Amino acid sequence: MMTIVRKKLNPKGAKRKAGSVREKRMRNSEGKFVRVLSLDANSATFIDDLTTVFQRNVARARRENRQLFGSADGLRAAK
Repeated sequence: MMTIVRKKLNPKGAKRKAGSVREKRMRNSEGKFVRVLSLDANSATFIDDLTTVFQRNVARARRENRQLFGSADGLRAAK
């Protein structure tokens, strides 16, 4: 017999960090969808937003490297 578990995806206590980072999905010249992060340069939280975007880009690059090369650091230098 199966058990059904119900859970709210966005609980009331979970708050998103307020900022000016926007994520859009656009098509590139090949017609594939790509993720584009944009910032508001006049935002009061610009430094925090820039740090957030940088961390997300690094995490994405490391995930891709792990998938392609088996290591998050990319190719290892030959000895």
